[in-house]
Amino acid sequence: MKFPIQQIAGLLQGEVVGDDTIVIDNLSTLENAKKGCISFLSNPKYENFIYQTKASAVIVKSDFMPAREIKPTLIRVKDPYLAFSILLEEYDKMMSYLKVGIEEPSFIGKGSVTGEEVYRGAFSYIGENVKIGKNVKIYPHVYVGDGVKIGDNTILNPGVKIYSNVQIGNNCHIHAGAIIGSDGFGFAPQKDGTYKKIPQLGNVILEDNVDIGANTVLDCATLESTIIKAGAKLDNLIQIAHNVVIGENTVIAGQAGISGSTKIGKNCVLAGQVGIAGHVDIADKVTIGAQAGITKSIPTEGQIVLGSPAIPVGDFRRVFIVFKKLPELQEKILKLEESVRNFQEG
Repeated sequence: MKFPIQQIAGLLQGEVVGDDTIVIDNLSTLENAKKGCISFLSNPKYENFIYQTKASAVIVKSDFMPAREIKPTLIRVKDPYLAFSILLEEYDKMMSYLKVGIEEPSFIGKGSVTGEEVYRGAFSYIGENVKIGKNVKIYPHVYVGDGVKIGDNTILNPGVKIYSNVQIGNNCHIHAGAIIGSDGFGFAPQKDGTYKKIPQLGNVILEDNVDIGANTVLDCATLESTIIKAGAKLDNLIQIAHNVVIGENTVIAGQAGISGSTKIGKNCVLAGQVGIAGHVDIADKVTIGAQAGITKSIPTEGQIVLGSPAIPVGDFRRVFIVFKKLPELQEKILKLEESVRNFQEG
């Protein structure tokens, strides 16, 4: 696809300096760019590349003044890095939504309806009474169970499995292999040492603008709903148990595990391999460091915690300073014990 430089500048609210008739057909870094590419310069330490690049256009800061002659056309903006990220996002949307139509073989059940500009890939399965919005992209080998609702502009990548009665909002993106709505881990212990399965009759709700990473699993609730609220972003290989609620714009990195009935506030950040016990409440804007173990609620908004079991970051740093000195402290204690024994024997 080709885009006039003026169209790109309009999207980024930037000013074109140089040839305003050029056409862009790709995005690249400064050092690897070729003719037709657009790139960006954000960090001054990479300025030297702008004098060597073969890119046709470069996004620069509004006050950038080249030290010597440059060949590319410039687009001046307030924040080049943000502008380039916007451009990447728009390009990705265009490429993602190119596919339209139905590939065979595929299946759609009775009572199911789809909106305009929908793509259904080969070997995809859509159950009965499913409602699919406009411009939805369902890639090959996707399974969509009975009674599912999917909003506009949502993408289901290859191999996604959506269990019955799941609700997915607008502009969601679910990556390959993710499973939405599988049974929660509910088993009642019996007197004879066995476990009786508790039926999981609830569902999962994804609100608008939610991203779910590859091979992430969201379990359905026992009776009500597991809820991922608007704007939340989940990385790959995450386990979300039954009845969990994740707040707006919260981000969770890979290999995290959230136990049942936990509630996480909005705008929280959970780093990789975080583990949270069940029936815990996390306040808004909390940051949880990598591999932290959360065993109790965090009621304070904006708190940062580390460690397992997790403690406030300031306490953790003081504890860690002592931890690093433990070998030295042990040696001192052993010497003191020896001195006491010598004194007692003397």
